[in-house]
Amino acid sequence: MLLSPPLRAVAALLAVAAGPLPLVHAAQSAVSLSSSFSVPVLSSALSSAIPPVSSALSSAPAPVSSVAVSSSVPVLSSVLSSAPASVSFSSIASTAVPVSSSASIPISFSSTVSSVSTPISFSTPFSFSSGVSASSAASKTLSASSASIASISAPISASNASVSASTTAPPSASGSASASTTGSPSFNSGTGLETGPLTIPLSEYTFSSFPVASSTPIPKVFVPSTPANPPPVGSDEIPDFAQAWADAYEKAEAFTLGLSIPEKVTVVTGVGWENGRCVGNVAAVGEWPGLCLEDSPLGVRDTDFNTAFPAGITAASTFNRSLIRTRGIFMGQEFKGKGVNLALGPMMNMGRVAQGGRNWEGFGADPFLSGAAAYETVLGLQSAGIQATAKHFINNEQEYKRTQESSDVDDRTEHEIYVAPFLQAVRAGVASVMCSYNLVNDTYACENNRTLNQILKGELGFRGFVMSDWGAQHSTLSAVAGLDMSMPGDITLGSGTSWWGPNLTSFVDNATIPDSRLDDMVTRILASWYFLGQDEPNYPPVSFNAFNNNDPATNQHVDVQQDHFTVVREIGAAGTALLKNNGVLPLNKPKNIAIIGSDAADASMGPNGFADRGGDDGILAMGWGSGTANFPYLISPVNALQDRARQDGTDVNWWFLNFNTAGAQSAAFGFEAAIVFVNADSGEQYITVDGNAGDRNNLTLWYNADNLINAVAEVNNNTIVVVHSVGPSILEAWIENPNVTAVLWAGIAGQEAGNSIVDVLYGDFNPSGRLPYTIAKSPSDYPAQPTGGGGPNDIISVPYTEGLFIDYRHFDAQNITPRFEFGFGLSYTTFAYSNLRSSKITQTDRDSTQLEQAWAAGTPSPNVEGGSTALWLHRPAFEVLFDVKNTGDVAGGEIPQLYLHSPDTTEPPSLLRGFADVLLSPGETQTVRITLSRYDLSVWDIDAQGWRKPSGTFQISVGASSRDFRLSGTLPV
Repeated sequence: MLLSPPLRAVAALLAVAAGPLPLVHAAQSAVSLSSSFSVPVLSSALSSAIPPVSSALSSAPAPVSSVAVSSSVPVLSSVLSSAPASVSFSSIASTAVPVSSSASIPISFSSTVSSVSTPISFSTPFSFSSGVSASSAASKTLSASSASIASISAPISASNASVSASTTAPPSASGSASASTTGSPSFNSGTGLETGPLTIPLSEYTFSSFPVASSTPIPKVFVPSTPANPPPVGSDEIPDFAQAWADAYEKAEAFTLGLSIPEKVTVVTGVGWENGRCVGNVAAVGEWPGLCLEDSPLGVRDTDFNTAFPAGITAASTFNRSLIRTRGIFMGQEFKGKGVNLALGPMMNMGRVAQGGRNWEGFGADPFLSGAAAYETVLGLQSAGIQATAKHFINNEQEYKRTQESSDVDDRTEHEIYVAPFLQAVRAGVASVMCSYNLVNDTYACENNRTLNQILKGELGFRGFVMSDWGAQHSTLSAVAGLDMSMPGDITLGSGTSWWGPNLTSFVDNATIPDSRLDDMVTRILASWYFLGQDEPNYPPVSFNAFNNNDPATNQHVDVQQDHFTVVREIGAAGTALLKNNGVLPLNKPKNIAIIGSDAADASMGPNGFADRGGDDGILAMGWGSGTANFPYLISPVNALQDRARQDGTDVNWWFLNFNTAGAQSAAFGFEAAIVFVNADSGEQYITVDGNAGDRNNLTLWYNADNLINAVAEVNNNTIVVVHSVGPSILEAWIENPNVTAVLWAGIAGQEAGNSIVDVLYGDFNPSGRLPYTIAKSPSDYPAQPTGGGGPNDIISVPYTEGLFIDYRHFDAQNITPRFEFGFGLSYTTFAYSNLRSSKITQTDRDSTQLEQAWAAGTPSPNVEGGSTALWLHRPAFEVLFDVKNTGDVAGGEIPQLYLHSPDTTEPPSLLRGFADVLLSPGETQTVRITLSRYDLSVWDIDAQGWRKPSGTFQISVGASSRDFRLSGTLPV
């Protein structure tokens, strides 16, 4: 039954007093100080509803000093003419909690209006979002003493005023948005993604069923595709998923029509933490079976008889698209085999800070490399019938205060660096995107209209759905800002309360959130399910229990491993970068070797002894946190080396006590080679390992590694160092020691780690790995450091002042010499480059001639829905050819890289824009072809909100790393 507007207003205000409704039982409505509450101020009933509430609460109980609540205040714009002259929010706030005159109440206003002139006064200071007033200079204390809704001079988070997805201009450039000046917080006005308060009436919330991203199919160029049949690796063909999405939406819309509002809410609201067998669960509705969502980006988490694949950072280190695609396919097969619907990966945050705890889950510090790896991973996963999840959207670049930090990013940097990998995932047809914990320019990422509606669904034309990271939702009105699914469904894990569930039903019933928006949310979720063909009758049921792996009733122990260990071993070898070699590698039947360091050993408690791998014991093959999987087994270097020693007749000695350097010296003395294994670990912030709460405290190698290496090198002039690391580390303490004769950078390689490194040490696999980040000589050489400070309830500011100049871009621009540059890696053979030439790619079709001509003239691309992923912008437009010859004595793989030098002087000096993998026999020459698109040459125009070609000559260089250019030329643009 629909209530009249006055009764809806009264009901809404009563809901305010009650607080967020429980997930299952709406009658249990106790207010939690750790939660947020929503305050709909509705229509003409204000004149009769608010005064009694206000006066009845004038005698509040004893005050409290701070309140960890976040309030969302939608205001209907249609009928406020009869509202009282002013409304005191101090009494309304005390509905839920007593407030003292000095209290600082964190309030996140989710929506405001422009057509309302009723003044609303704030007699109690309200601080912004989810923190109390700041206690340090690093924090944001956002407060206001009074505000008029007409001008919105209060500090209001502009996250939920959702307009049509076709409106892609940032708030500062839009006629429908305005930022206040009086009493306002400091926003990134003019360049950021959110510039302060928006003034958009609820009546302007419009939702289309799904965007149209590009033009009609073009044979051999833009090819009709389904997730099950993507174009092959290395093809010029661009997948056209338009028809597949259209078919999926037709089915989804038909199913949605038959659902009631509570049933629709069930589709978009998870069942709550540990209320299902997967890490995230959506209940069944009618004939639709619901959803199982499961980590992680490197394998099926929380189960058995699965494969522990190499981490994303090691996959990226291969610079090999075929291996990355295959890894995705095999992971997808395992997720589907276990009955999972959504794999929570890939992760594609950018490694902005070298110490970032979860960098190893992603693909490195360059947007082109990360985008290429994301593209292949998504195509691989979804070809196996599993929905992929691109995460974490966006700017989740450190673990410290990840839920209480605002990543303050200018619009151009956001587009050219941090959006770029997600753009490629969307082009690959990714089914879902997970929004992140942090704020972006003062607005939480999961209720950020700019990033979710305007950029992701608007500019990128994303057709799937947006889910929250677990507990990253902060209001019911996050639905209006672009969030489609609440995960795991409760406000805090296990709380039994939900922002959605009954709350969302109420907001739709009283028209605070339009029916059309709920339909859009449901349709997106169901369409992704149909898009991946998960409506097939034989789709496997869930066969494991993520929360009780030993429960015989709910874990069927289904074996999904097949022969997937083969690609694990190959990626581990192909992702190993040879950083130094004084001619001692590969090993050739040494008479004896000493194996030194705890990283060479088996873990004393077994490979899964630490929950979520939250400990560093023995060989390091993955970091820690939710991005992990159980090892079915783990091959350590000592075991793999002994297997090889048995074949070669080699004597083996070992020493695993890192802090007993005298013992290590004794063990290594007199041996033909001493191989020292060391590591550096990191992970997610909910686990602390050796004092590191997710992010690394520093960039040194762990467990006395520097001293151990130098001690062994004192007594053995053939000391070979193998590093298993989550990211870059500082090597200056020993890298130039003449007795350190070789260094292998082995990443974190998964269950076959020991076999992989032995394959490289002995030359069974000629190393071709390349660094996906820069290894500096000093931590201070990096352009950004983790941001600390702030009290327990403060939201700290993380300014991205380095802009476009992350990683090697900064080193190049500042002329800083790294220890090992991005893209670096040696080989057991040598290669020569020659005969560079470039040309335009002739197009026989005329599908986008006018757009292409306008771009060539310097006109920015149109600011339209799907404009950033349009075919004409991404199709191959320029071809670069060159020859590579193996000039050495053994077969080997080379990774030629193409770097663009833009005529736009505000761009970094060099930009990776292409790479290839070439396997050559001795004396063999191959012609390598790399194509570039118009997007590859473009810069983001913040005024026009489009991609623009800079004027001038485009220089290119081809070589073996970001600083080892062998050929140079120009593009015929």
